[in-house]
Amino acid sequence: MPIPMIAVMSTLSVYYSLYSSSDNTCTVDGDPHFMIELPEREDSLCFNINDTPGTIFNLVRDPTSGILVNGQTIGDKKIPPDGKINTYFGRFGISDYLAATCLLSPLPSFSPSSSMDLLLTKDRSLTVTLRDSVKFVILLHKVWEKHPYHQNYLGFYTLDSHLLSPSVHGLLGQFYHGIEFEVADLRPGEVEEKPDATMYIKGQALNVTRGWQKDYRWDVKNGENVPCWFVHSNGTGLIDGDASDYVVSGLFKTV
Repeated sequence: MPIPMIAVMSTLSVYYSLYSSSDNTCTVDGDPHFMIELPEREDSLCFNINDTPGTIFNLVRDPTSGILVNGQTIGDKKIPPDGKINTYFGRFGISDYLAATCLLSPLPSFSPSSSMDLLLTKDRSLTVTLRDSVKFVILLHKVWEKHPYHQNYLGFYTLDSHLLSPSVHGLLGQFYHGIEFEVADLRPGEVEEKPDATMYIKGQALNVTRGWQKDYRWDVKNGENVPCWFVHSNGTGLIDGDASDYVVSGLFKTV
């Protein structure tokens, strides 16, 4: 079975052609959008999380290895005329609490440790390697500095996620070891080019919509459109529990 690779996209965008494209890839980018690529099925799942700027979500938590990743959202500079509040990931906290090591991105202040290696690509990406195995890549999406509403935001990818334990969880971590689902009953949706269907997953039948999500691994500026099945209502039915269950009190907190 292909090895899962998970990613989250926000103010940064990262791509590395040296990583196997057969891995599952989970990403979050934009408002913030989460995507789970499943190359063995030639398909992808995606969902959105809508919350207020400043909310901190747990993305990865592995109690066995001690690895923890949280992300904090930011908002637009001001509310656009349409009144829609867009949120993005603006900061990530990555920690190895068994080795007492932590990293706060985009400000690379951390407690030095032999368990964490950093590789910085100027103005573009930061690769974090923990214990010479699990890699996290943070990408920088730059926005025109005079844009009236939007600001820079970050993207996050998890590489070699198969090295994390079966107990890993979080908004991304729960998909590191794959997920089973079936899609049937394809039918017209509200938009002609975006049909609806029924997804059978975790003993539930969900209404899903065919759409596209951006993958910035190969083109950091423009991204590549990846077809995916969009799960509505903050990923309800796809993720374990509710999106609010993943809200934590700090970038290095578990609750």
